[in-house]
Amino acid sequence: MATPWKTIGAAPTSLLLLLLVSLAAVEASPPEPIVKCKSGNKDCSVTNTYGAFPDRSVCQVAAVAYPTSEAELIAVVSAAAAKKQHMKVVTEYGHSIPKLACPGGPSGAGLVISTQKLNRVLRVDAKSKRMTFEAGITLSKLISAAAVEGLALPYNPYWQGITLGGLLATGSHGSSLFGKGSAVHEYVVGMRLVVPQAGSARVVDLGENDPDLLAAKVSLGVLGVVSQVTLQLEPMFKRSITYRIGQEEGFESGLTSFAEKTEFGDVAWYAGIKRVVFRDDIRLPLTAPGKGNNDFEGFQAQPSLIITAIRKTEELLEATKNPEGRCLQARVQVKALLITGSGLKNDKSRLIDFTGYPVVGNQSDMQASGSCLFSPEDGLFTACGWDSRLEGLFYYQSAFGITLPKLSSFIADVKKLRELRPSSLCGLDLYQGLLMRFVRNSTAYLGKEDCADIDMTYFRSRDPEQLRLDQDVLDEVEQMAFFKYGALPHWGKNRHVGFIGVAQKLGDRIDKFVAVMEKYDPDMLFSSDWTDAVLGIRGKSVAVDKKGCALEGLCVCSRDEHCAPEKGYYCRRGLVYKDARVCRKIEDGESTIVHSEL
Repeated sequence: MATPWKTIGAAPTSLLLLLLVSLAAVEASPPEPIVKCKSGNKDCSVTNTYGAFPDRSVCQVAAVAYPTSEAELIAVVSAAAAKKQHMKVVTEYGHSIPKLACPGGPSGAGLVISTQKLNRVLRVDAKSKRMTFEAGITLSKLISAAAVEGLALPYNPYWQGITLGGLLATGSHGSSLFGKGSAVHEYVVGMRLVVPQAGSARVVDLGENDPDLLAAKVSLGVLGVVSQVTLQLEPMFKRSITYRIGQEEGFESGLTSFAEKTEFGDVAWYAGIKRVVFRDDIRLPLTAPGKGNNDFEGFQAQPSLIITAIRKTEELLEATKNPEGRCLQARVQVKALLITGSGLKNDKSRLIDFTGYPVVGNQSDMQASGSCLFSPEDGLFTACGWDSRLEGLFYYQSAFGITLPKLSSFIADVKKLRELRPSSLCGLDLYQGLLMRFVRNSTAYLGKEDCADIDMTYFRSRDPEQLRLDQDVLDEVEQMAFFKYGALPHWGKNRHVGFIGVAQKLGDRIDKFVAVMEKYDPDMLFSSDWTDAVLGIRGKSVAVDKKGCALEGLCVCSRDEHCAPEKGYYCRRGLVYKDARVCRKIEDGESTIVHSEL
């Protein structure tokens, strides 16, 4: 998950720096449960940690189960299978943006199975450097448990609050082209699934040479419930991290070379303010000096008053149509984050914890962060910035993997778009710009090719009918990535648009995946309308055809009514990518009937 850095409006730099530094020691209220029930564990609703799915619908289910062992999990799945009840797995914090956690079948009749209590370390094989975990263990606990054994997970996502089962189901990753690459599923050497069978349940035990593991590694949650996972780990090592600003002009030509030489490197392109920040992130031996820690600013606790003030500032800039104000914010923010180390700490035991680059520390302390999750309840005085109980950050996140040979052309097209609308991309810069992480070609059926996986995070209105500032430009970038450059989506992120045509992009790999799905769940009890649509089966479609559907990425507009003509927004061609169809504001005096554009 690439969650936004905080923004403090157009505050003076000194005030911004003071806030950023002082927040590091603040504790946070943990998020509320994503499953809420009216009566015990029955008559429940399910959402995600952001409090909203892309289509804003509410997922109603009959009940939730909290098994504490594989035996209990088998009993739960068996009982539901006997009733042919549709099921889905939910995780502790629910960071998947699409509707993967909502069961199929009649609304309100499904069952959700929480892995919250399936969070233990089961086995350690020191000789082979392998550990077996229950699927509900969070990344934070997994990393800590491995460190106790002197072992490390070599590559992983940056956010600690996701579970092992959840991150595997969605193909989550860090950034690296080294070894097998940055996707955690490439280091899975064993997996146990509990699947329905003839009105009961059975356990499927997959070894590293079992061909069905290629489906189970990235499963979208449709192959049953992942009970246990065995990972191949490495001896503990250290990392050295430095953030540096590079030249934007022509930077795209050197990205592949950078990724091939920098084991954990990533690149944040602030396209609106024309800045590129390289993360020089390399491996060092365990004997290297350094007690560093990565406590990324965007994942630290923030006082609720500041969270709401940040949001009000964003809404004001949107309402007053002030893209230049967003550019000013972005310049201040990026400068401040670099000066303060963006949450990196040379030695967290000292009063001044960031003293300069590079920051060197154990892999277990540097690879992921998320301190806002792991603090005692404080009455919501402080929280994660996106906590749905607050009027805080609320955003879209489009994430797309563009193959390395196509990457420079995509960046060149985005630059052309910026030339036509110079301030239109500054909204992205408030949320870490276009963040590029590198991913190797995957063995999994639903994995990616060698690519830069790009996170694009941006403002979302709480009113689904509210038009966003520079919406047409951001939607054109999104469509350009998915349709012109054939990008594959991140399964745990994205709006509906990102999943249009994905089955065709994957070709026979989808067929192989579906064959395993039908083998393990012939009654499709773990499938839903959403997963059917994504996989292109049973006649389901991802896109929605209704009034205003293009405003929130539920469709690509083909008629003006998909936008908001009553507010002056009409469906028009892209400015650079002419095959794009976006909702654009037609100012007074312009012709609203331009048939050649539709």
